[in-house]
Amino acid sequence: MSVFTPVGREQLVAFLRHYTVGDLLAHEGISDGIENTNYFVTTDRQEMVLTLFETHSFDEMGYFLDLMAHMSEHGVPSAHPVADNNGHYLRELNKRPAALVEKLAGTSLDHPTSNQCSTLGATLARMHIAGSSFSGRRANGRGHDWRMATANKLLEKLSPPQAQRLRIEIDYQQANRFDALPGGVIHADLFRDNALWSGDTLTGIIDFYYACDDAWLYDIAVAANDWCVEADGAFVASRFNALIGAYHDVRTLTDDEKAAWPVVVRAAALRFWLSRLHDWHFPRPGEITHRKDPDVFGRIMHMRQAHAGALLIGA
Repeated sequence: MSVFTPVGREQLVAFLRHYTVGDLLAHEGISDGIENTNYFVTTDRQEMVLTLFETHSFDEMGYFLDLMAHMSEHGVPSAHPVADNNGHYLRELNKRPAALVEKLAGTSLDHPTSNQCSTLGATLARMHIAGSSFSGRRANGRGHDWRMATANKLLEKLSPPQAQRLRIEIDYQQANRFDALPGGVIHADLFRDNALWSGDTLTGIIDFYYACDDAWLYDIAVAANDWCVEADGAFVASRFNALIGAYHDVRTLTDDEKAAWPVVVRAAALRFWLSRLHDWHFPRPGEITHRKDPDVFGRIMHMRQAHAGALLIGA
């Protein structure tokens, strides 16, 4: 995503000698995103994406890459990691864990349609089902405890209206937990820029680097808060109903999940409002950096607090 750790041509040529991927023709830093260093890599045989992981350890990365391979091998459109000559997905580059993955066809969407939201919902449900056979386990690093700790860290940085809104949400989330909902592997970051399309065909879900075990409903809420909203953060009923309906057709939502929606959709909004506020007030240095506007999720958070039940699942 952003380039925090520059990679020179000679360094990359040496790195690629450990793979059977051909000779390097070009590489280019990718400026979108905020967490890892990414490059497009083109050889005389194929196109790939190189990622240097800035916040995850070498041991942690095994989970993500194995999960990506599992999803790809179980029919979920996603990028398969490229194995080196010893069959490993992960190596070290510039003192960072690094991996190559397939570059998928397609582009991300700025303005998804109801049909595309339907396709996404059905694919998300199939991904949750496929994850049930994955043996790896990982707690949500941006789960309830992180949200509460980060919220308290940020309070003194915010304007009085923002701080008041955040205090309201801290109290609400502390009083309304959803730990007992059905769950398993989730993507946890399925925004529009993490899905590639060719027309109405979903060619790939990418960037599984927040994947973890948590409530499946939370994953739906994360997606809905990005795919199904107006500029002011309000839900678009047609897209919302398309996403939820298609998901429900593949994996039936329980009554407990339907009842928990107002709590979970607020938690999903809170998570991204907090992470963007944190990146804004505590930025990391990088050669190319892209900080996302926290006000986008400030508006979504405001809407969820005021109208969390405006679109209820099964209503």
